[in-house]
Amino acid sequence: MQIPAAFEPPGKRPPAGDHGRLRFFSIRHARLMENLYAAFEPILVRLHPVWARIGYTRLERPVAAVESAVKGALFDCRMCGQCILSSTGMSCPMNCPKNLRNGPCGGVRQDGHCEVYPEMPCVWVKAWEGSRLMRDGDRIAEVQPPIDHRRKGESSWLRVAREKNGAVAPAPKPH
Repeated sequence: MQIPAAFEPPGKRPPAGDHGRLRFFSIRHARLMENLYAAFEPILVRLHPVWARIGYTRLERPVAAVESAVKGALFDCRMCGQCILSSTGMSCPMNCPKNLRNGPCGGVRQDGHCEVYPEMPCVWVKAWEGSRLMRDGDRIAEVQPPIDHRRKGESSWLRVAREKNGAVAPAPKPH
């Protein structure tokens, strides 16, 4: 029986068996993922007039559902609403049991595995490996702001489209 750590969010478990296998593919092919997103983002941004006309609020749930399905499959994304995959070697830092966004905790085992879940490779070891494959891989050294948990479940894609067009994103919903 595994006892969850005190800092672990309820219901969060390490990938079991083959779950997360595609996540490691995405990290090993971080450059390809970086290029795909570099082609996808401008389309999202150019569609801002369409998104604005339909209404960002109205689009939030369906777009977040599609984003969750795509990014969940490719990156084991936790839909934090503040995606930084392009800064973390295509390794979602929210998979870290401690939810660390600025590097490993210091408890990484000698074999590169997590101190909380010894059977799981450390998210940040994988992030470093993925970042070394990326054109903009040095972004892993940028300090990230703390996570705003009120944005959990929101679409990062819509947020990027809004922000790159100078539109102000609505305040996060209080929980």
